[in-house]
Amino acid sequence: MSIFTGSGVAIITPMKNNATQDVNYDKLEELINFHIDNGTDSIIIAGTTGEGATLTMEEHRKVIKSAVEFTKGRIPVVAGTGSNCTKTAIQLTKEAEEDGADAALVVTPYYNKATQEGLYRHYSQIADETKLPIIVYNVPGRTGCNILPETVARLFKDKENIVGLKEATGNMAQASQNMYLTDGKLEMYSGEDGLITPLMSIGAIGVISVIANIAPAQTHELCQSFLDGDVARSRELQMKSLPLVDALFSEVNPIPVKKALNLMGMEVGSLRSPLCEMSEEKAKILEEEMRKFGLLR
Repeated sequence: MSIFTGSGVAIITPMKNNATQDVNYDKLEELINFHIDNGTDSIIIAGTTGEGATLTMEEHRKVIKSAVEFTKGRIPVVAGTGSNCTKTAIQLTKEAEEDGADAALVVTPYYNKATQEGLYRHYSQIADETKLPIIVYNVPGRTGCNILPETVARLFKDKENIVGLKEATGNMAQASQNMYLTDGKLEMYSGEDGLITPLMSIGAIGVISVIANIAPAQTHELCQSFLDGDVARSRELQMKSLPLVDALFSEVNPIPVKKALNLMGMEVGSLRSPLCEMSEEKAKILEEEMRKFGLLR
């Protein structure tokens, strides 16, 4: 049984506008309820979009635990528990399991530039220390590390709880090879909002999405249409979303999506350094694309 199918939101972490930029847990609960009311199929917490890299260890655990509490079992909660240190990734994953997460999203180690054997051992050690289902997250544009299909397939075969892959290479040939080498049984999720329908055409079962933060109902419909066999509708929604997707990635994620949520009046606060506010020029383009998409008047 899949962890989830459809639209999983890579949810932002709202911050208070105070000197220490404390996590705004009241707002996080509000956002989770907003997503559930609008059809989001899973909450992915403390990942890239959630600024997991700038959360303290204590905040990281509390954010995940709070997401579990706020969701109340209505949809799955997937916890971002990756690190470039294997011991740290194990600790974060075990804490997420203890606090009730349904699965772990584990990004490839960044900066270290591990070999394929090193990646195999990294994920194997994590898998051996938890019963949680694990989704491997491959985003070489951010990590400088690409886990190859042969390594993914090896992990999928050898470790029962390594079940999925968040595919964010932008390389359709590599994505296809992942599915081929796992006999189409890998639970693949698009990590690219501009490639949801194409990746579902080769076997992906949904998306872990940035755009779903601001367009949850539309992203759910895009995925569900494909799952229901209405490929034409899924394709139509995918094409319609592309200009907005481009605007949401005109600066490094999650800078634009937090700006977008604030433009919608959601008051999710600012970004933690070293991220900074969006440039005025690109913010104007983002606002215009949101208006065209129907998110602003």
